[in-house]
Amino acid sequence: MRTVIFDLDGTLADTSGDLLAAANAAFARGGFGRPLGPEDAPTALIGGRAMLRLGLGRLGVAADEGRLQAMYADLLAAYEVDIARRTRLYPGAAEAVGRLRAAGARVGICTNKPVHLAEALLVALGARAWFHGLIGAGSLPVRKPDPAPLHAAIAAAGGSAAQACLIGDTDTDRETGRAAGVPVILVTFGPHGPDVARHAPEALLADYADLEATIARLPRPDGGIAGA
Repeated sequence: MRTVIFDLDGTLADTSGDLLAAANAAFARGGFGRPLGPEDAPTALIGGRAMLRLGLGRLGVAADEGRLQAMYADLLAAYEVDIARRTRLYPGAAEAVGRLRAAGARVGICTNKPVHLAEALLVALGARAWFHGLIGAGSLPVRKPDPAPLHAAIAAAGGSAAQACLIGDTDTDRETGRAAGVPVILVTFGPHGPDVARHAPEALLADYADLEATIARLPRPDGGIAGA
């Protein structure tokens, strides 16, 4: 596999703390208090609107579209101001990306995070220069699990789908890879870790130290094994 595309939230970095803080800031601005806690990290990594719906449901408040839109704007504003206070790259992620690049692989990002926020976060983490391409929400009219963002991320990285794989953490990533005809590795160390095996990805990854070996065992388009 000469092109490796990563999801961002929950795959390369644990962003849940900053996302939850931004959602709680939006709730507080609306006079609702701060209904979300660390136990809601799995929902945080699904997306902003998912956090808002969870919190509103917990408060017994209707999640009508007008309220969601206004609160989502507040959430994004709060998040952009404090985007990397609690966020950390997962152990071994930086080293794994470095090894891939040193071996000549093309690496990129395909995320449903708004693209300008993905750019800002990677810059704040000192990681933007590691990736040959970045596709996020707003880069295209569609988002994952539509295959178009993954194909665009592969192209932006300078690779081809026939020699690519996607590293992710949710069923959204699994379905994106399936739709694109690209094998998927789901990580088991994030908040969704205990459940990802049920999505039947081509492989699971418990430690970034094992990334290259896991990629080498992925099936090839011709039915063989990538490392064979």
